[in-house]
Amino acid sequence: MAATVSIDQLARLQPLMSLGTAGLRLLLPLCRMHTFTRASDPFRVTEWSGQVVYLVRGQLRMDMADGSSRVLVGSHDLGAAPIARGGKTPRAGKAITEIELLSLEEDSLDILVTWNQLAATGDGTTGSAEQTDWRMMSGMFAVDNLTVGAFASLPPANIQALLAKFSRVPAKRGQVIIRQGDPGDCYYVIESGRCKVSRLVAGLPVQLAELREGDAFGEEALVADTVRNATVTMNTDGTLLCLAKQDFDRLLRAPLLQKVTGDEAERRVAAGATWIDVRFPAEYQSDGYPGAINIPLNDIRQSSAALNPAKDYIVYCQTGRRSSAAAFLLSQRGFHAALLDGGMRARAGAMESFE
Repeated sequence: MAATVSIDQLARLQPLMSLGTAGLRLLLPLCRMHTFTRASDPFRVTEWSGQVVYLVRGQLRMDMADGSSRVLVGSHDLGAAPIARGGKTPRAGKAITEIELLSLEEDSLDILVTWNQLAATGDGTTGSAEQTDWRMMSGMFAVDNLTVGAFASLPPANIQALLAKFSRVPAKRGQVIIRQGDPGDCYYVIESGRCKVSRLVAGLPVQLAELREGDAFGEEALVADTVRNATVTMNTDGTLLCLAKQDFDRLLRAPLLQKVTGDEAERRVAAGATWIDVRFPAEYQSDGYPGAINIPLNDIRQSSAALNPAKDYIVYCQTGRRSSAAAFLLSQRGFHAALLDGGMRARAGAMESFE
């Protein structure tokens, strides 16, 4: 039976203990446990490159590069520090008893520690009444997004400023937060409570989705610089985190929205990237790019679960307006999604000029 890891075990390790219980809970799915038999050498039978490794159970002798040796005991003070990190491992080792090692990706740990430290208040705590706790934004700042997707490359200087710019807005059940047809002025994350998303179709409201704690909304109108395409109403009492348009543009939209030219897009597709056409099916069937998959903008949230997070995607529409919103939504969810700058129109114009 495979060994499992607990939050209590993580809380004894450096620098993991600095994350606190909430941070460790986010880290838990990234951890892996490895069991080695007595007299085996874990540094010869397993490749630890890019991993941070801890001894959590048993006794291990390690022969160091300088010729010295030492014996570590899992769960004791000396075992709180990594025994291997960044590809640097002892010259050899020997399990004196059966041992258990815990490993996780070094980059993932470093990103989470960075976010945690930059989000800390002056007294070293997080989540004060005046400050937004990023760990509450599970939909937006899900651990996979922070460590794999576009948020992994968000400039660290933006992190503290971003969290400081969110303001808390209490909301009552039945309150309309954004209304279809209104201009976009804010980006919202649900800290507590639930919302419903609806759209007028043939004059009648149709519910599209229900949003919960950690989910974000309102970005489409801000990214595409257009009016709201749906109405969001509170289903319960709750609290929203609000980010003004100018702060959204500077701290989130600009760093996350990657634009590529037609030539660069073609090179990426030739190397394995996939086109995503976010227009309506009738438009896609008329002149969609060969090999493209069609996911209309209004289906991006629901359909993104079927996409491969390991692949690269180039998102396009006729002008770049709809695709800019779709590319942001995908990047926010941890996908490698770039925007075809200027859309099909700009690419067609560039090809005509070349001819």
